Amino acid sequence: MNLEQLYALIGPDMQAVDAVIRQRLHSDVVLVRQVAEYIIQSGGKRLRPALVLLSAGAVDYRGTHHHDLAAVVEFIHTATLLHDDVVDESALRRGRDTANAMFGNAASVLVGDFLYSRAFQMMVAVDDMRVMRVLSDATNVIAEGEVLQLMNCHDADVDQARYLQVIRYKTAKLFEAAAQLGAILGRAAPEIEAGLAAYGMHLGTAFQIIDDVLDYSGAEAETGKHLGDDLAEGKPTLPLIHVMQHGTPEQAALVRNAIEQGGRDDFAAVLAAVRASGALEQARKAAEGEAALATAAISSLPPSQYKESLLQLSAFAVSRSF
Repeated sequence: MNLEQLYALIGPDMQAVDAVIRQRLHSDVVLVRQVAEYIIQSGGKRLRPALVLLSAGAVDYRGTHHHDLAAVVEFIHTATLLHDDVVDESALRRGRDTANAMFGNAASVLVGDFLYSRAFQMMVAVDDMRVMRVLSDATNVIAEGEVLQLMNCHDADVDQARYLQVIRYKTAKLFEAAAQLGAILGRAAPEIEAGLAAYGMHLGTAFQIIDDVLDYSGAEAETGKHLGDDLAEGKPTLPLIHVMQHGTPEQAALVRNAIEQGGRDDFAAVLAAVRASGALEQARKAAEGEAALATAAISSLPPSQYKESLLQLSAFAVSRSF
């Protein structure tokens, strides 16, 4: 199943979210509009907005605030991408030049700030203190995750627990918030809300692990990024951690040196070690375990097409090639 089929159920809602995004991107400052529109229109899976819409539907929410909050979540995500690409000095995202490559680092950082502040203006307008608490907490945790990842770069002693902590903070937290927001809007029972939040957290974790697998196994045309970017930045992701813990001494030493030094010089040798050691298969198993936990977390949701789409989304997270 592809994303187009997954999103069929929420097609009109996604169009409404796109309309909110276009409307709220407006600024009298031309460069703000240019950079924001460039990054928003550059594609992306829109998983986080879809989670808001699907979770709201799953608890039978009737209203329009889920459109606004889906746009808020997308703005927060986009702001993190703008800042990420500056920190990582990335030149390619979703098969296009990054905003910092097009407009420069200063513009990317400042427009990211604009998107954060616009998101907070929009969440205030919903006038729900629990919504504000969830989103403000999530934004703060994401920032901590960014710093944790920075601290882990070029550190070959990072283990799976530290790796997962970064994912839970940096990526999974916004998935968790997105799924929880729909439950809050629908005034779902506490156990349903907790289940949807857990679903989002595990889904986001599975999603990021597969992203890290694709950095060593994907096709650049499909992933829209250069293979080996993580290694070039000295990021100790799960496939590399597996090689250092379970590969031969030579493989472990090779990967350790590559993480500590960064760059692409050893990418071909590291890629061979990753594939030979079974690291990709083990990382995929870890992602499948997270997806299974996501599925189990929403077992108490009443049957609906929205619940079915959430279950299919957890399967897509680990089967995708982009």
